[in-house]
Amino acid sequence: MHFCFLTNEYPVPGFPHGGIGSFLGVFCPSLVAAGHQVSVINGTSEDFSIIDREGVNIYYVPFSKKRGIAWIHNNHAINKQVERIHAENPIDIIEGSELSLAFLAKIPTIKYVIRLHGGHHFFAEGEQRPLNKWKAFQETRSFKKADAFIGVSDYVVKHTKKFLKISPRPVKVIMYPIALQRFKPVPFEQIVPFRIVFAGTLIEKKGIRQLVLGMEQVLEKFPESELHIYGRDWKDSSGKSYKENLLSYIPVKFKERFVFHGPVDQVDLPMIYAKAHVCAFPSHIETLGLVAPEAMAMQRAVLYTTTGPGPEVVEDGESGWLCNPRDPQDIAQKLIEIFNDSEEMKRRAINACKKVNVQFNIKNILEENLKYYRSLKSAADSN
Repeated sequence: MHFCFLTNEYPVPGFPHGGIGSFLGVFCPSLVAAGHQVSVINGTSEDFSIIDREGVNIYYVPFSKKRGIAWIHNNHAINKQVERIHAENPIDIIEGSELSLAFLAKIPTIKYVIRLHGGHHFFAEGEQRPLNKWKAFQETRSFKKADAFIGVSDYVVKHTKKFLKISPRPVKVIMYPIALQRFKPVPFEQIVPFRIVFAGTLIEKKGIRQLVLGMEQVLEKFPESELHIYGRDWKDSSGKSYKENLLSYIPVKFKERFVFHGPVDQVDLPMIYAKAHVCAFPSHIETLGLVAPEAMAMQRAVLYTTTGPGPEVVEDGESGWLCNPRDPQDIAQKLIEIFNDSEEMKRRAINACKKVNVQFNIKNILEENLKYYRSLKSAADSN
């Protein structure tokens, strides 16, 4: 089959990228390895180019940045590129995230799939903020054009359904794969005792403020504890830095126990997780999130969230710890519990590694996706 993915996030070696980029960077080469053709249309501010990376043909299409009219130019460019690719080698499946299909001209022989990574309606609800009318319009229009859906968690499907019509069209929950060849179990001896690692954008919804607030209680009990924070700073519309706000919550006497590293490349994360006594990701809202299962794959203790898809990833008491992400005291108590019992920490970390090697294994997930794609293609061929 020939797959075409629409994105602006296909990973470039040496540059940080988000969850969608991480997913595509693992999934697309796996499709190629399984004998399929993969094209990626990726917006760029540079000149047009075509790059073959691990057998994936990436078409970098120049995007405009002119306010008010950029969307017209950009969608026209995407449509033209789809037409050219399809003329050379017919496309079977076009896939994108929630907004991708809004202004795409449909070709009758192609099946159009939206993968629910977490769209505008989803995060507006989760962050308790009003909808942006333009984004909401695009998302609604995009959903009307989809032939089928894939949700990266049961949670994202259920909550998206509250705002956007999915049924009676097919939808299936298939989690992200993780790069298990990169995130491999490492000996517990590599742990730096009492080191807590957080990886993610410095923004309220990631729970980093509550983690910072909880650290005071942890440091009173374990003064040698350190919180290592990896991720880019977030600035609001007025240019105000979230990191600067975060620093105001750190008691002066504990200032040296907080280490801000800034953004890191995906390839550096295994070395970072290897040294962690515990990886803490108390997110308020996620569609799935890759950081928790990646750390679990490395046989490290993970503190994740009771909200959203947290329980779909971590079985509390067996493969990790779940916390109330809005409660600094609960976060602190769970971290203290982990530090207090090294044998229990190891037991759950070993269980976590076993769990994700099945649940997030690319071989299993690739076959699930292909089975679903084939069912869509069969339905199209029989009509």
